[in-house]
Order: sequence, then structure tokens, then C-alpha cells
Amino acid sequence: LVLHHLLVEARASEGAEERLEMDLEKAHGVAGRPLARARRVGYRGALDPFLFPARRALLSGVAGVVTHSEWGCREIRRDLPGIPVHRVPLTVADPMPVDREQLRRRLGAAARDIVLMHMGFLTAEKGLFPVLEAVAVVRRAGVPIRLAVVGEGRARGELERAAAALGIGDAMIGTGWVDEREIASLPAAADLAGALRNPSAGETSAAVLRFLAAGTPVAVTARRQFLELPTGAAHRITPGPAATAELVEVFRGLGSVAGGDRRRVARATYEREHRPADVAERWLEILNEEFSESGGP
Repeated sequence: LVLHHLLVEARASEGAEERLEMDLEKAHGVAGRPLARARRVGYRGALDPFLFPARRALLSGVAGVVTHSEWGCREIRRDLPGIPVHRVPLTVADPMPVDREQLRRRLGAAARDIVLMHMGFLTAEKGLFPVLEAVAVVRRAGVPIRLAVVGEGRARGELERAAAALGIGDAMIGTGWVDEREIASLPAAADLAGALRNPSAGETSAAVLRFLAAGTPVAVTARRQFLELPTGAAHRITPGPAATAELVEVFRGLGSVAGGDRRRVARATYEREHRPADVAERWLEILNEEFSESGGP
């Protein structure tokens, strides 16, 4: 739901600095032009795109908008009243039945290990450092938790150094990039997934959906679109200083009998509205509705 990056890159490629000022003023009123002028002299804030998402600049002339979340629908309707808005959930492939124990052996996890997993491109914004701190705390308390990191990225080296400094380097499992088949099935090996994106642009996490499809509950940032996930499948973690303490409580409870219930709720969340055939049907409904109203085929 943040189009600021797209707008800035498009105008920069055109050398259209004056047009960028006009677009940001169109999107955000009197604050828009000073924001663009600040960029011109090299001053920009890390949160600028999230505070000034620039939706009106790029979407004002469209026939309609499709977004994945109810939060997204509300944001579009607020910024662009009168433009048709439709919600279509994101979909991922169904991993089908998998051998969970075999997958855990593939990771080198022992039968007693509790496996926490992160999947995707590794960046500091994904909340991995509070996760490491929480893992260190619960391991000192005797909880046999391990962190499986599936993927690569610019934060890989920092993550490994932080784990070593916390004394939990041996608790990490790194797979690097995996192939498409493993992306669908490997999430089933985890007892819990982490997806703590902050700041968030309101983007839907395909990784979260892959975990839910595999019946694996998730820990998510308690903001925006993530609040639409059922609490039975998603632990809500407050972004900021409280995150580590909240994660510790979640990790300490992973060995409880409620784990099986959460796995069932996670899978049911996927089955309810994220299967490819159901999402395709929703797209057809919207296209038929729009064509019908416009008099098209």
C-alpha cells in the first residue's frame, strides 16, 4: 500500500524533479513539495515512504483497485473515495501432505528440538535480532529451541555475528536459498514461524501464507494487515522494545498441548481463503462484475 518508492524511482529515471514535487503535493497536500525539495538536496528520512505513501499520485485515474487486506481497502477508500476497491486474498501453492519428521531431519533438528523458522530475504527490518535475543533467553532457561533461517540477504553476516555474541551460534540452522519444491514443504518442519516486519508497507507476506498452508503458526507484528490473521494461528508481537519479552513468553509456551490446536487453526486459515482455485474464482467474480457494469464482454 506504499507507492512512494515507485513514484520516486519513476520520476528519477525521467529526470522529472518538478513533476515529483507536483505528484507529492497532489498526494499529500502542502507537505508534499517540501518533501520533494528535501530529496533534491539529499535529505530524506527512512520513514518517509511509510509516512507519505503517495497513493493518490499514482492511483487517481484507475478504474479500480485490488488489494489483499481489509486494512488496504480502508486505506484506499480513505485516499481515493469513489474508486471501486476489491479485496482478493494472496494465494500460495498447497504443499499437500508432507513427511514432517523427514523435513526436520533434513534440517538436522533432534526430535526434542523446538524449531523456529524464518523464510525469505534477510534484512534488519524483518525483526530477526529481537528473535535472536529471545532465543538466547529461553535456551538459558533450558528450552531446546533452534532457529532455522531459510534464505540469504544482506543481514546474514550481522545475524551470524549477533548469534555468536549471544552464545547461540550452535542453535542456528542455515539452509541458504532452497528450490521451489522445498519452499512449499519446508515450513511444515517448524513449530513456529517468525514474520516481524517493521516498518510495514501493508504488504502481504507470502512467507506467512506458506507457513499457514503447512499448518505452522506464526508470530507477526501487531500492526495493520497482520491484525486480520486469527489469534489462534498468529501470535501478535508489539513492535519496539517489548518485542523480545513477548517473544520469550511465546517461545516458552511452544511445548504446550495447545500446539496441535494452533497447527489446525493455521491450516484452516489457509484453506478458508488462500487456496489458488478459490482466489482465481474471486478474480473471475470481480472481472465479470467490472465488465458487466461497463457494458463489456
